[in-house]
Amino acid sequence: MLNNQTSFEQELVSRLVRGDAKAQYTLYKRYVDAMYHTVIRIVKDPTDAQDVVQECFIRVFQKIDTYRGEATLGAWIKRIAIHSAFNLMRKRKRNLEYATDEIERYDIEFEIEDSDSTYSPENVHHAIKELPTGCRAVVSLYALEGYSHKEIAGILDITESTSKTQYRRAKGLLKDVLVSKMRRDEV
Repeated sequence: MLNNQTSFEQELVSRLVRGDAKAQYTLYKRYVDAMYHTVIRIVKDPTDAQDVVQECFIRVFQKIDTYRGEATLGAWIKRIAIHSAFNLMRKRKRNLEYATDEIERYDIEFEIEDSDSTYSPENVHHAIKELPTGCRAVVSLYALEGYSHKEIAGILDITESTSKTQYRRAKGLLKDVLVSKMRRDEV
């Protein structure tokens, strides 16, 4: 194993490779909540998210012998969770609605210039749920999970340019949703 692992992770992986059920339970309890929060941002539906997380851990246990320690164990599991979420989306034949580069005009933050108010994390979270699948995935991975556009391109099997475009589009759509909500709340 490489040096990205703690000694705890090294021991846990060794036990997992041997099929140790207690190690499987330990790994599951340690990462299940984080994986659920990652997946729910992509699939939106709590039941689907639970199913995806269960599928993710089945894959983790089946493929643990392929883990090489090049990333932390949590990052490796998160990548499997993200792939599992997108596999579900593909199975349902949902279009990922990738935007074109003509949407470059969007460049906002979650604060509106003509307003003194800043949007609450709860409002932003609900607005993100309303985004088209492709935009929602990119904004979740980039803004919430901290992945680079290059990493997102690899995860989603899109170009880096598409990831950047989706992010710009998502920010514009978020602004529209948040401004609309703010106006409705003022009435």
